[in-house]
Amino acid sequence: MSKTVIKVKDLSKLYHLGELHKQSNSFRDKVTNFFKNREEKKKNETLWALKDISFEVKQGEVVGIIGRNGAGKSTLLKILSRITRPTKGKARIDGRVASLLEVGTGFHPELTGRENIHLNGSILGMKRTEIVRKFDEIVAFAEIEKFIDTPVKRYSSGMYVRLAFAVAAHLEPEILLVDEVLAVGDISFQKKCLGTMGDVAKEGRTVLFISHNMAAISNLCKRTILLVNGKNEHDGPTNKVIETYLSVGNEFKGEQVWHNQETAPGNDIVRLQAVRIISDGEITEDVDIQKDVNIEMEFWNLKAGAFIYSGIILLDKMGVGVLASSNVSSVCLADDGWYGRPHPPGLFRSTCVLPGNFLNEGQYKINAIIGIGVSDTQAFAEQVLTFTVHDTGAMRKEFMGGWLGVVRPRLDWKTDFCRPFQDVKRL
Repeated sequence: MSKTVIKVKDLSKLYHLGELHKQSNSFRDKVTNFFKNREEKKKNETLWALKDISFEVKQGEVVGIIGRNGAGKSTLLKILSRITRPTKGKARIDGRVASLLEVGTGFHPELTGRENIHLNGSILGMKRTEIVRKFDEIVAFAEIEKFIDTPVKRYSSGMYVRLAFAVAAHLEPEILLVDEVLAVGDISFQKKCLGTMGDVAKEGRTVLFISHNMAAISNLCKRTILLVNGKNEHDGPTNKVIETYLSVGNEFKGEQVWHNQETAPGNDIVRLQAVRIISDGEITEDVDIQKDVNIEMEFWNLKAGAFIYSGIILLDKMGVGVLASSNVSSVCLADDGWYGRPHPPGLFRSTCVLPGNFLNEGQYKINAIIGIGVSDTQAFAEQVLTFTVHDTGAMRKEFMGGWLGVVRPRLDWKTDFCRPFQDVKRL
């Protein structure tokens, strides 16, 4: 019988939000706090990111961890990685751990890719000979041969994550902790990551894998843990846990509003204010397949003269990308009047219109993005809203079982009568 390599018992983590807010001293924070009610200032808000979590993982298991944003997934992995201390409870790990929690976590920005590989190997307790033996494999996997002697501060986010994953997977850890590695990188690299994590498991090593991509969780993990509001809600066979997760209704009912600018997604340049699904003039989470779907994002510009863009990523119910769109002039139908122009401070609203009779019936999720320039993301709300497209028309009734694919557009067809049958020569 495989031995237990991870044992978590009554693990809890409490954050004091009021104390965190008091530490902030930027100009924007001062302006925002000026308008706060004095009684609110006195409150020391608390949040249990994790509450009495208990589970065990055997050697060689690949366990998925899923849940909505704020469920406590990343906090759990940070505690297991010894980055964050628990408020109470215990987490025991038996084996050498490698963690990939955020893009480039553990990298020194001034050091080159080569130097960071050796640094990370040393941190993992590997001997120099072990690191040298694996070095060429790491560089080849990360596909950064030309940049291996460049400081990593000059790497793109894709290069960062490729190198970070390559180091974590190839330096032979006994336990691999991975948080959303598939959120960055192209499709071919994502497939390599999944294949490598599968190989790691076959070698008898253990993987804890956080992802919003249910297809990846389903393919890689036989067992999955569902966290809901910091609690271990379900722990069992992946297909059953995913089914439970997907069946839980969207709590925001077609609209998510951040009433506290301090905690809204973003930074000192932009902050999201709201994301809405609007169809037929109403905020809704249920859309008629024949109706347009308006994805509306409100955001505050906090920096005079910022060049801001808006974007969305549309996902299917399994978290697989369907499409991406933006108001960047090269990828939208027409100039929206603001892209490529300096924005004054204030509240803006961007709306993306998905035409009726385009999406197939089913459930969809939205990632909302606000950035500057062309691709520099400043505010990102992952799977912020969910909506369902319903098809009750003639197309659905005439073709029982539904249509193939994630789109179901009405396309132009033409059929011509060429000639009578008797004019066809016998073979």
